[in-house]
Amino acid sequence: MEFRLRARIFSSPAGPWLRLMRFDRPIGIALLLWPTWWGLWFAAGGVPSIKNLVIFTAGVIVMRATGCVINDYADRELDPHVARTVDRPIAAGEITARQALLLFFALLAAAFVLVLLTNRLTILMAFFGALLAATYPFFKRFTHFPQLVLGASFSWAIPMAFAAEAGQVPALAWWLFAANFIWTVIFDTEYAMADRDDDLKVGVKSTAIAFGRADVPILGALMGVMIALLLMIGLRYLPEPAWFTAVALVFLHFQLQLWRIRDRDPATCFRTFLSNHWVGLFIFTGAAVSLAMQQT
Repeated sequence: MEFRLRARIFSSPAGPWLRLMRFDRPIGIALLLWPTWWGLWFAAGGVPSIKNLVIFTAGVIVMRATGCVINDYADRELDPHVARTVDRPIAAGEITARQALLLFFALLAAAFVLVLLTNRLTILMAFFGALLAATYPFFKRFTHFPQLVLGASFSWAIPMAFAAEAGQVPALAWWLFAANFIWTVIFDTEYAMADRDDDLKVGVKSTAIAFGRADVPILGALMGVMIALLLMIGLRYLPEPAWFTAVALVFLHFQLQLWRIRDRDPATCFRTFLSNHWVGLFIFTGAAVSLAMQQT
């Protein structure tokens, strides 16, 4: 019944628009939402205000949709030549490029309305976040490291959450930003490993292509850096057993990821990318429980 309802929704007249915003693939929302919640909980020293929780959760959904729309607009000449993306709404002719661009600006306006409900510092920071989201898809034409731009884009909600909840952006926000930046490069490289053959055909650049056969060792090194950052955050800001348990779970999950992608099978790399929502969940749970323990 759930499958039939899902099929009906995405095959309805609104279906192409929903698929353009990737509401049929919610993994991107999860990967953006977890670090946003990390920032809110750390900034509040526990449960954040309901107002900011609603604003930032809605903002994640809107901005993730915004990024997907501009990505498909940027790739409108490439997607028809790639088997995995040939059915995307713009590539398939269901939505025109002009319509997609109008939707992009409408979503940006909606996100701006949400951020207006916060404070001046958050509003000012939102402009840079919007710039990152709007330009990321174009970097893969010019550099093999567009994942670095995506890392900044996916991590920018953390300092914004501190700005909204605490009225300032302390050092802790930037340590969390750094950890999430590394994590984003990790999971988007795994995603790019799944697309490497198609990307080479159409001329799209990525870290997976730049790393070549060193991709798995480099990902292992990046995972080590992220674990070190998480341990440092725990030792300095949150020395609670729940936090270090979460870090241990992330470490074990990363070992499983490295084992899975060792043969670089595209389908396995994509499934490994999808599994990253567990990393975000582990860290959020560790933070929430630890902060709650500190308040008792």
